[in-house]
Amino acid sequence: MAYVLTIVLTGFVLAAHAALAGAFDDFFSAARRDDEATIVKLALRGFDLNTRDERGNPALLLAIREGSLKVANFLVSQPMVEVEARNPSGESPLMLAAIKGQLPLARRLIERKAEVNKPGWTPLHYAASNAEPVGRDLVRLLLDHHAYIDAESPNKTTPLMMAAQYGSAEVVRLLLEEGADPTLRNQQNLSALDFAQRGERKDAVRLLTAALRARTSTGTW
Repeated sequence: MAYVLTIVLTGFVLAAHAALAGAFDDFFSAARRDDEATIVKLALRGFDLNTRDERGNPALLLAIREGSLKVANFLVSQPMVEVEARNPSGESPLMLAAIKGQLPLARRLIERKAEVNKPGWTPLHYAASNAEPVGRDLVRLLLDHHAYIDAESPNKTTPLMMAAQYGSAEVVRLLLEEGADPTLRNQQNLSALDFAQRGERKDAVRLLTAALRARTSTGTW
């Protein structure tokens, strides 16, 4: 009798493991495919929405990265979902929403108390790197929520430097108007002007050159 009971229990355990594995695969497949219905179904069954995939990525980050906006918005709407859960590279959902140009989602993340300021690379660095017109709106949103304008990455690169090489001239203009310091240099001794010249961004070069000249004429350089 004990032998039969052991076999039965083992069968239950194996079935449970198989069910969990199936739910795990379904969950992350749905996150990639923007299959909101499957995510909702799994949530109703009690699946942990903060589960990470085999590479350590939370589903919210994965959905934003893949452009699965229905899934991302559903996850943000769930109070138990951790909006500051980061991937192994230290990226947050707000950072990915910024680089992907997802302005409404960025607003919702901030409403959920996502961190606007964090050590190292920040959402403002990512927003400043977005060359699309929405990049300016994302930078404005973050500044309106007290993003530190001269935040330094681990190698002391600032958002203005990122905008100068990768973003738009309008973002460079906005950052300068809001007080970004064009004289700062990173650990490679590169300034925002150097970044603009390296990226062959003529409009950014013009704006930064004018900003530096204005500082020289007022004795603030």
